[in-house]
Amino acid sequence: MSKPVSICVIGSGYVGLVAAVCFAEMGHEVICVDNDERKVKMLHQGGVPIYEQHLPELLRKHGGRNVKFTTNLGESVKNSEAIFIAVGTPQGDTGAADLSFVEAVVSEIANAIREYKVIVEKSTVPVYTNEWISRVLHRHGVAPNDFDIVSNPEFLREGTAISDFLHPDRIVVGVGTERASELLCRIYAPLTDGSYYQREDALPGVCNPHKPARILLTSAQSAEIIKHASNAFLALKISFINAVANLAETVDADIEEIAAGIGMDSRIGPKFLRAGLGYGGSCFPKDVAAFQWVAQQQGLKFQLLEEIRRINDAQQDVYFNKIRSTLWTLRGKRVAALGLAFKADTDDIRESPAIAVIRKLLEAGACVTAYDPAAMEKAQQLLAPSESMQYAANLYEASKDADAVLILTEWKEFAEIDLPRLNRAVKFPIVIDGRNLYHPDRMAEHGFTYVSIGRPGRYYATQGKPKQAALQAE
Repeated sequence: MSKPVSICVIGSGYVGLVAAVCFAEMGHEVICVDNDERKVKMLHQGGVPIYEQHLPELLRKHGGRNVKFTTNLGESVKNSEAIFIAVGTPQGDTGAADLSFVEAVVSEIANAIREYKVIVEKSTVPVYTNEWISRVLHRHGVAPNDFDIVSNPEFLREGTAISDFLHPDRIVVGVGTERASELLCRIYAPLTDGSYYQREDALPGVCNPHKPARILLTSAQSAEIIKHASNAFLALKISFINAVANLAETVDADIEEIAAGIGMDSRIGPKFLRAGLGYGGSCFPKDVAAFQWVAQQQGLKFQLLEEIRRINDAQQDVYFNKIRSTLWTLRGKRVAALGLAFKADTDDIRESPAIAVIRKLLEAGACVTAYDPAAMEKAQQLLAPSESMQYAANLYEASKDADAVLILTEWKEFAEIDLPRLNRAVKFPIVIDGRNLYHPDRMAEHGFTYVSIGRPGRYYATQGKPKQAALQAE
């Protein structure tokens, strides 16, 4: 590869930590800065603060060598050519992104600049943030010729973030000068020229030497809008298919068949057409709200975004009403909640539909026993263990003597449940599936009443003899 670039990544959350180890994997020299001393100490000791595929192996491979961790922002900035800002931008009360962490970091960067630096927005920020960063630097006395601001949004999915970074659909770089453009192109050259994919130790994925990653150079403003618009469009697909699912159910159609037919259209594609509990996590809810706020600031009524949010919020009520209509009354009922993370392959519970549903169940007087392969520790910080809220070591323990089993997260483990064993464990063989992991006919064959999203419910005829049905199914 061309000469490695010295990179400073500020922030060691999902975006910052993934970016830091991936830049190191590409061959650059990286210093990752965080003001959380405990997290930095953990990373120094080889700990992994987030649940993410391939992250532990890359930290073992590059930690202490190509990527180092520190709390000293000033020295890190001085010793780096490019500074990537990857700090949090939480949603404020108005829906706007809170940029106070970004501003604080930029102020510290300003005090450390002694020569030309390229400062890169990696956090998700509203349009014109690049202009505000420039103003902050000017206010702190940094000369205009000593910096350039670049927008380089991330398009990472939690659970597959490492693969997404190293095998991207596209790399978007919003840049206004040739000097900054040249440096960003050098940083991403191992991916765009295919040299990374020629290495024997390269992480496999969709890109290869003959089909390397693509880079798109735009203005900073365009790059900032590309990020928000991309996430808003994906959220739109999720809300759309859920709205169609609710219609399908009223006419005894099957949303899985409908989604397959829609997704076969090459102009639409099958991704994000899965009916369920709606979207959650740290990106879609915040980005849709922030995009709407940006439009409002420009005097525009982007009503479609409001409808996306409304449908998504209502979907949890749709599912909760399925639980209530299936079990009749909820007070004193014991339910098994399978899934706590907002999606599979992550321990992230931020804006998790599963957490929202469980809270509704507890408020209605139900007793919940939950299990999740990765997110139970974090969930207990929001839903403390109590007489009515318990946690189990596995899904069968969670389902023991349950009046119903709820599938709230699409973990592969849940899609591969031993159905006869589950039937023996529960009090009543009722599964209310918020992720459509099973075919209704298969559930009926194993003696279950099965309720899902956007499909006719299947009510097992011999419900009064669940244990015998389970034995016959074996």
